[in-house]
Amino acid sequence: MKKRKVFSWLIVIVFIVSLIQMPIFTSASLENESVFIKIRYSREDSNYDGWNLWVWEEDKEGKRVDFIGDDSEGKFAVVETSKDAGKLGFIIRKSVQGNDWAEKVFNDDKYVELNKGDTEVVVNQNGSEPTLSERKIKSDFDKVTVNLNYFRFDGNYTDWDVWGWLGSNAGQGYPFVESNFGRVSSMSYDNVGADDKIGFIIRKSDWSQKDWESDRFINKVYANNDGLINAYVVQGEGTVYYSEKDVVKDPKITFAKIDTLKDITFKTNFKLPSKDILNKVTLTKDNNNLEIESVTVNDNLMEGAIKVRENLDLNSKYQLSIEGFNGKEVSLGKIYDSEEFAELYTYSGTLGANYSKDKTRFVLWAPTATEVKLALYGKSGSNYTNSAEEVLAMTKGENGIWYIEKAGDLNGLYYNYLVTIDGKVNEVTDPYAKAVGVNGNRGMVIDLASTNPEGWENDTKPELVDPTDSIIYEMHIRDFSIDENSGVTLEYKGKYNGVWQSGTTIPGSDVKTGVDHLKELGVTTVHILPTFDHRSIDETKLDTKQYNWGYDPQNYNVPEGSYSSDPYAGEIRIKEFKEMVQELHKSGIRVVMDVVYNHTGATLDSNLNLAVPDYYYRQNSQGGFSNGSGCGNETASERSMVRKLIVDSVVYWAKEYHIDGFRFDLMGLHDIDTMKEIRTELDKIDRTILIYGEGWTGGDSPLSSEDAAIKANTTKYGNMQIAAFSDDIRDGIKGHVFSATAPAFVNGGEGFEETIKFGIVAATENSQVDYSKVANGTKAWANQPYQTINYASAHDNLTLWDKLQTTNPNASEEEVLLMNKMSAAIVYTSQGIPFMQAGEEFARTKINPDGSFNENSYNAPDSVNKIDWKRKVEYSDLNNYYKGLISLRKSHKSFRMNTTEDIQNNLKFIDVEDKNLVAYTLDGTNVGDSWDNIAVVFNANNEAKEVTLPGEDWVVVVDQNNAGIEKLATIEGSKVTIPAQTSYVLVDKSSFDEGEIDNGEDSDKPSEDTDNNKVEGNNSSNPSKTGDETSVLPIVIILLVSGLAVGVFAKKKRSLSK
Repeated sequence: MKKRKVFSWLIVIVFIVSLIQMPIFTSASLENESVFIKIRYSREDSNYDGWNLWVWEEDKEGKRVDFIGDDSEGKFAVVETSKDAGKLGFIIRKSVQGNDWAEKVFNDDKYVELNKGDTEVVVNQNGSEPTLSERKIKSDFDKVTVNLNYFRFDGNYTDWDVWGWLGSNAGQGYPFVESNFGRVSSMSYDNVGADDKIGFIIRKSDWSQKDWESDRFINKVYANNDGLINAYVVQGEGTVYYSEKDVVKDPKITFAKIDTLKDITFKTNFKLPSKDILNKVTLTKDNNNLEIESVTVNDNLMEGAIKVRENLDLNSKYQLSIEGFNGKEVSLGKIYDSEEFAELYTYSGTLGANYSKDKTRFVLWAPTATEVKLALYGKSGSNYTNSAEEVLAMTKGENGIWYIEKAGDLNGLYYNYLVTIDGKVNEVTDPYAKAVGVNGNRGMVIDLASTNPEGWENDTKPELVDPTDSIIYEMHIRDFSIDENSGVTLEYKGKYNGVWQSGTTIPGSDVKTGVDHLKELGVTTVHILPTFDHRSIDETKLDTKQYNWGYDPQNYNVPEGSYSSDPYAGEIRIKEFKEMVQELHKSGIRVVMDVVYNHTGATLDSNLNLAVPDYYYRQNSQGGFSNGSGCGNETASERSMVRKLIVDSVVYWAKEYHIDGFRFDLMGLHDIDTMKEIRTELDKIDRTILIYGEGWTGGDSPLSSEDAAIKANTTKYGNMQIAAFSDDIRDGIKGHVFSATAPAFVNGGEGFEETIKFGIVAATENSQVDYSKVANGTKAWANQPYQTINYASAHDNLTLWDKLQTTNPNASEEEVLLMNKMSAAIVYTSQGIPFMQAGEEFARTKINPDGSFNENSYNAPDSVNKIDWKRKVEYSDLNNYYKGLISLRKSHKSFRMNTTEDIQNNLKFIDVEDKNLVAYTLDGTNVGDSWDNIAVVFNANNEAKEVTLPGEDWVVVVDQNNAGIEKLATIEGSKVTIPAQTSYVLVDKSSFDEGEIDNGEDSDKPSEDTDNNKVEGNNSSNPSKTGDETSVLPIVIILLVSGLAVGVFAKKKRSLSK
């Protein structure tokens, strides 16, 4: 967030105390929030020649602003300022040749209070006396038309067009036509709501190139009353202009970056006169010329490299000039990726505010800063807009840190850093803050021991013998309890406390909800959508309707405040989060955090970028932020201090909050070595902590595919427990997520048999799978089954129920139920780790107000996202089916084997001639299962099919109606007829009748001869491990890591659909 500008009319009373710097008043908040003031002028004679505005922020110099638009209400101009400016003054005046102040509308100056937010000022001069009124700026329109003007310096517009979209709707291409500016494209959208964003990308029509990597958005403030917006963009610039007069088409240096301590690369928008320009290039520092050794210009004459004789100072400001071109300030570029930078500035010590009762030590890593101060705000979180009570200068230390110790018990004291870079002071929330105030705008010193709930030191994690014993249930804090039928206490609804409140039922019934439902269902683990502090929810306005999944992180080491009972008190959210974890553990449920270290919600004004500009994020070839997340930026995990931030944060959550697992959003944007280090550090704490993530990215990334933690690189992890989501089995079950109507195995598709088989063996190597027939030409990408997450639905895309309905709009509800049951049966009988979306067990649906299905509900209202607990009654049959499948899996090790070798030896596919039919057997005798032989059959046809099983006499425990471990029917002989759209699980009658059930819910005995790769707690008596066994000593672990990604998933704010 941007620093608020420092100003005050108050006289500061100063006194000097030994060892303490002079206190000064500073800004109250980090939010340098942009405010748009639209000033409209209407004349009765419609003659606006020479009329313009003179505007100024309070106590600042003024400037001329011209009118840029018109409609039936006259002319208007837009001024962008900030709330911190207090007031915006303006004068409407007439300028004539030789006199800018020939005439004024009002004799006195007029002001607009900026704390009101965006405001439209209407000045009417249609009578004898001018009038002035204010109103809210119009933000919703029946129709918006954007005339997007585009200029290329190279004059080559071949194959360039605009990809545009409205809100979360699918995008489309818009062609350019010739114009006086260069080219123009018109985009029109109907029914544009106040919150709808109009996004665009200028691209080659085949997506081979983008003019600017990040998504850009049209500001509707610039629309006239008819919804018309004229916008202007220039090749290689990210800025969107709304007046042609503001556009500069002159030759200029567009890019200047320090790559090494002696090398600078540059780019220009026009061709240089020749390659021989050494005498035309000037590099200055403090207005002094530096000695340049050489200048190399590329063949295209629009880019090159400069070598200087003396090492550059990374804390200094440099200006690059080329004769005939506008200059450019030099910033840090590839130097951030250099070994020399890492050697100079990698700090291995503790960062953040480190509390003790006697003193607190503050440490910030800011190697490019010239000065850092500590601003202290007192202990009242409710005074989140007050000025600093004290400001202290920090000392520069080794490896780029700044530090200070402050004596006394500072528990509860709010603070920020004031970081000076290139002469500008940024107010920065501590990237390592462990507690924050409301909206995360200030860090807070915290005595973490004081936040522990009673009995926290005795908190015991539910046992997990093997990773494949996990049954993961993905949920969102608010969704889980906000429904009126959740039975949760009113003040707990949508909060941390609502997750664990027990004894809840649907009002007027004994149907269990909440945590009691989870216990009844039998899941072992809840995966909670992002719960560290995110920026999309205004915690000061929780009485208004707000919703977000939370994939816009702000403070990585702090729980989100909107889920707490009091977001103003930094300690409350910490304690309540811990209480939630503790109570879930008491209920036998482990907790996985959904972590989003791949990007941040803000970029330029994020606390990371304000502390060390450009370091934490990858850059594209244009020098802008790369956008592999699809959310505007991507973190550079391969850089030592970014890696440290991520590893330190994960370890902190595991230790301080007793977290049992981490799901990495867009894990493919992280490098393999970072994931490897995370696994290594977590193993030191508890080897049963799960790691899994999305083995893909949300867009193109500069990170090499060889180094990326994408799905295809999972084999590079060796036997480490780092898992990836199997989009193979997901799409093989129900159809591709990017085509709503595309079916697959369970819902009418053909040719998915081998894809299902591939999912059944957990994407591990298996000679029985014909990889040439697996969708997407996939090869085995997992070394071990615990590296694969099997699922049919998650928070992204259509829910399973909605997808099945979309692909089969004419199917009866009974038919859709059969498809849903088969989807679940495939997931819960497959090897690997099963995962499900909350509410999937009772046909969760997400329906928009217009009746359509919502496939990206990241910011949709509660009416769309809530868990509708009444559906548990309506779809009790489906709920019981899921419950039975979970019981079956937990009771029998054959469905959750630990190693690929076990799968290869004990899972045998049955040759079947019919399409849409998959059958296999499991030999339980070698994996410690009480059932000797199990057969599983999936018939996705619309008619019954006969399958011949090996051996004779079988007991059915799963059919089209019921699932579990109880006898449903007996089959004599070896032939079994499977009804249409039905899953069967059968057990050989002999071992079933013996009645010895390996009940995983109580004591799941591991296989004695094959469980060599289990993940155990450090104090476990079982000598299991996560590394490859490459030494003669059985306890030696060698960790190997890697990653590769498939597909692009632009999530959270998804506007593109290529």
